[in-house]
Order: sequence, then C-alpha cells, then structure tokens
Amino acid sequence: MKLFGRRYDNGEPTCVEIAGGKIVGAETLASAERQTSCWPWIAPGLFDIQVNGYGGQEFSSADLTPEQVIAIVQEYAAFGVTRFCPTLFTASYEVLRHGLKTIVAACNSSPETARRIAAIHVEGPYISKDDGPRGAHPLEHCRPPDWDEFQRLQEAADGQIRILTMSVEFDDSPGFIERVTRTGVVVAIGHTSADSAHIRAAVDAGARLSTHLGNGCHLTMPVYPNYFWDQLAEDQLAASLIVDGHHLPASVVKTFVRVKTLERCLLISDVSGWAGRPPGRYTAGHGELEILPDGKLVVAGQRQLLAGASRPIGAGVANVMRFAGVSLTEAIDMATTHPARLLSMPLGGLQPGDPADLVLFDLDLAEPDDEATLPEFAVRCTVSGGEVVWGTPWQP
Repeated sequence: MKLFGRRYDNGEPTCVEIAGGKIVGAETLASAERQTSCWPWIAPGLFDIQVNGYGGQEFSSADLTPEQVIAIVQEYAAFGVTRFCPTLFTASYEVLRHGLKTIVAACNSSPETARRIAAIHVEGPYISKDDGPRGAHPLEHCRPPDWDEFQRLQEAADGQIRILTMSVEFDDSPGFIERVTRTGVVVAIGHTSADSAHIRAAVDAGARLSTHLGNGCHLTMPVYPNYFWDQLAEDQLAASLIVDGHHLPASVVKTFVRVKTLERCLLISDVSGWAGRPPGRYTAGHGELEILPDGKLVVAGQRQLLAGASRPIGAGVANVMRFAGVSLTEAIDMATTHPARLLSMPLGGLQPGDPADLVLFDLDLAEPDDEATLPEFAVRCTVSGGEVVWGTPWQP
C-alpha cells in the first residue's frame, strides 16, 4: 500500500510505502509532482494518554463489557488516534477492578484492540476531597493512597497500569510514590490541594507528570505560591494539557508551553465517556452531566465546573498551533513523540522500519470571523499496523 501526503515535519510531498505492518519506503516526490496545495498532511498516528470512554460509555463503569471497549477503540480511529490509554477515574475498588479486567479481556480477545491500547491510566481514586480540585470525581470514593489496593488493581490490569494520577498532600504520599514508581508506573500530580512542600516532596519521590495542568483546582486560591506555580517551576515534571478551547484560555496555553518548554508538554484530550453525544443532560455513574451546544461538558447545575472534554486530541493539535504559535511539527510531536517518550514506548515516525501507524489529515488555521470558531483538524484516513482502519487513502 502507498500513502501520499505532505510530511508534517518538512512539508515535502511524499509517498510512504507500507508492507508487513511497517513503513518500507518514504520517497520525496519530484518537483513536477509538487502541486501540493490540496494534499493532506501525513504524520505518525496520534497518541492520547487520557481517554475516559466515548459515545455514552465510560471505562469506569460497573457494566463495561469487552465488546464496548473494542467498539470505543474502533470509533477512536476516526480521530487519527492509533494508540491511547483508557482512563479510569475515581470509583469504588469493585468498579475499578471490573473496568481493568474488562479492558484486559478486550485486549486478549482482539489483537487490534491490544495494538491500539498502549497502557492504562488510572486517575484517582487517591485525590483531594476538596471542591474544585476534586472536579467531577465522586466525593464518596476519594481516598488516601493505599499500596495494597493499588497492587490488587495492578493485578486486575495484568500489569498494564502505566500512569497513576494522584494528589500528593497525604502524609504517606512520598513513600507511596516511591513504591509505585519502582514498578515502572509514571506517577502524575493532579486533582490536588498540595502546598509547595508537598509538590517538592512528590517530585523528589519520583513524580514525573502534571495531569491536565491548569484544571482541577480551587475557584479561588492564593496568587502565589500555589500548586500551579509550583508544578510549572519543577523541571522534572512534564505537563499534559487539554487544549480544546474550553479548559484553558489561549494566553494560559501559550504561557504554559513557554514556561514548561515544548519538550515537556504533552497534548491530551481527556475525552469523556459522553463525548460524541448530542447536547443535553445525561446521567453518568458519578452524577448528572450536561453537554452544552458549543460542546462544552459540565457538571449539571454547575456550569462553571467542567466534567471532562468532548473534543478529540486533534483539536488540541490545531489549537496549540494558534494559541501558542508552535509549528505543525512541534504540535504533532506533543501528541505523538512526547507521550511515547514519557512511557518509554516506541516513538513512531515516517522512516523505513517505523510502525505503519499513520494519520492523513487536513488542517485549517485561518483566523475565523466568529471568535467561538476553533481551528479544524480533519482526519482523512487512519492506518494502524499497515491497515486502513478509518477513511480512505488519498491519491494525487
């Protein structure tokens, strides 16, 4: 199979040849064939480390089935995502265990599902009970770190938990973080009420990521110090950012990217299990949610509180280019190379020998007449393991 597109990293018109699930050739086309204004872009498939579900189904659900997991994986191909981390948020031990075992069962029954599920992300349940930092996580299930419980959850996940997001203000947080990181799990700080000393101790113990930095916070807090400044100042912490146009203002995105530097910034979607549904009010396992006409997902009756996201990670690629002034290459790296590096996984690329996990897309960054209109990342085709899993390859 051959794919044609403009390389995301240099704009050159390229023919990528695929065989046996690998890239076997990447040829820059001759100048006579360079009428490329209508060509799609071609890049490694996107890697989203925070996906809570889709289409009305959450991974943190007592009734999750392997078939539903497989269906979400298939639906997510429409967004150019070839690897992602199913994310389970704060719930009872029983619900978390069920979700983890179900994801493992789906991977065991479907090789393609196993290919695209890179690892599992558990967000909570060891988070702050405070309003604001807790976000939409259910209060009754927020609890301090429990090493025995975490081991049981990891066993249920067949060792596939690779990211744990937690608050770090608990007395036992540093010791717990040390034990978790020794098992190869990335500990991320999130949904926290931690002070400066707590943040410093967590980093010293091995924390390496700030989950959706800038979100999950008190509605009012000290100008400084606070847990945003403290995390921004920690060079050992990478930061995942939800750049969907709802979670962070453009000026904040630009500031975070410049302070953290590009190499330490990752794009995530934090897509909710209710993404893909029409505007309206929905009953989730953890409470009432509302999808507004502009796609914003909020806690019903408390529209100032976000309850996850509804836009896929490709929206973040387009938005971060316009908000922070980064290049397409840099934006794609934030959604491919950087998350892979965080998890010590293959980086992907467009070179011979790289996995044939690719996305062809169009990109519209034109300044809109309507300020509410966001840049567009439109997927034409997604290829996973050398097979087209969504859309149609483009031919010049």
